[in-house]
Amino acid sequence: MSLTSPLLQLPLSQFKSLSLSTPFINGSSSLSRLSKPSSSITSPNPSPPAFLPPIRAMRSMQGRVVCSTNDKTVSVEVTRLAPHPKYKRRVRKKKKYQAHDPLNQFQVGDFVQLEKTAPISKTKTFLAVPVPPRNQPKPKEEENLELGLPLESSLQQS
Repeated sequence: MSLTSPLLQLPLSQFKSLSLSTPFINGSSSLSRLSKPSSSITSPNPSPPAFLPPIRAMRSMQGRVVCSTNDKTVSVEVTRLAPHPKYKRRVRKKKKYQAHDPLNQFQVGDFVQLEKTAPISKTKTFLAVPVPPRNQPKPKEEENLELGLPLESSLQQS
């Protein structure tokens, strides 16, 4: 009784002449067959847009200076509103960041804007920039000359 099958005893030259119809022999395949099918609606080679703007998420924040004792460094507390995980009510979340203050110009209580920069030290990656106060009265100009013409009431007084 023979352990080998009769097909294995045939000469190998018989099998070399056979060719398989599939291109996936030994992992080789043509790239044209693997590409996605193209539809007649879209162009075969869509060109990418010429300019893609960079995504600038969280590049600047506003906060209040809470500590300015260190040299050229201020600690800024940023408050944001985020939904509560369970109750979905907006709650205030506070986080402190270290910011670079090269001129030591900020005092405790000042409002600053934090601009993202290259890391300055282990914990400092922001630059503190002054923010103008929000409720500052506008400089008074001639209210009578809104349209460029003086009002009749102002003409009668003079």
